[in-house]
Amino acid sequence: MLFLQFLLLAVLLPGGDNKDDFQEPISFQIIQISSFYSRSWVQTLLSGWLGELQVQGWNTNPGSIIFLWPWSKGNFSNEEMMELENFFRGVVIGIHWAFYNLASEWRLSYPFEVQMVGGCEMHFGRGSVGFLRIAYQGSDFLIFQNNSWWPSPSGGSRAQHASTLFNGNIVILESIDRLLSDTCPRFLLGLLEAGKAYLRRQVKPKAWLSSGPSPHPGHLVLVCHVSGFYPKPIWVMWMLDDQEHPGTQQRDILPNADGTWYLRKSLDVKAIEAAGLSCRVRHSSLGGQDIILYWEHHISTGLIVLAVIVALVLLTGLAFWLWKCWIRHQLQRTLLPLD
Repeated sequence: MLFLQFLLLAVLLPGGDNKDDFQEPISFQIIQISSFYSRSWVQTLLSGWLGELQVQGWNTNPGSIIFLWPWSKGNFSNEEMMELENFFRGVVIGIHWAFYNLASEWRLSYPFEVQMVGGCEMHFGRGSVGFLRIAYQGSDFLIFQNNSWWPSPSGGSRAQHASTLFNGNIVILESIDRLLSDTCPRFLLGLLEAGKAYLRRQVKPKAWLSSGPSPHPGHLVLVCHVSGFYPKPIWVMWMLDDQEHPGTQQRDILPNADGTWYLRKSLDVKAIEAAGLSCRVRHSSLGGQDIILYWEHHISTGLIVLAVIVALVLLTGLAFWLWKCWIRHQLQRTLLPLD
């Protein structure tokens, strides 16, 4: 079974023929965030994620899974998905009941928030690893390991008390262990297989240059924008001739609404040193043909655009002045006295 998992990972994942693409585990996880506003009011958000892509949501009433992509069910049958729905519905109710009781016992002040994340991850050449953690007010509280709940060191006596309470039902503990060690890996592989056409797609990036506000007189902040690319791995660098510029600064890679990614890299240089600089973009969708944008071309284009705008303004002003002269001339002809 483990060999088949590795084989499927190698075949289904983007760039599956390159071992460097497997440096990070491939994961599926469920994230639950419950905001307790009062004894009678709690709001819960539940979502399923394949890596950094959300594939499922949760309809609180009546408590059902929302499939965000046509392949979000993986290869699970309707009966298996109904079982998962029932399980998650029970988890939501159980978390609410448990923390309502703990809030009363510990005299917690409302509002407070409880977060839970659980799932599994796979890495080429290794086995599947399940994980499940609960946080209270953003701090680690409980962790599920070896078929039991354990208190986080930062959770204190409250976490110790909660772990004892949660470990009281052996049937639930066994269900959680089976979900993490068996159900989750099967569902993850099914998602990868069902969504392979989407996950293996190649979308070329679009790149452009701009300048940002400079913190120093006589300096320029050059910004290289790269957007709309998929998959996520990309290489972007400011270059001086054929050498990488050491002053290049990178922001986080951010998601676009359509599932592609956006990145920008900036460079703070003296204005007199901007000549000869370029931004180079490498991505798997480009077929080995890097995108190269030269700062001089950006300046030239900007000057051309500025010149066109100035010319249009001048022509508009000239036309308006000629029109006023013509109107004045017509009025003078109209008002001249007849002989």
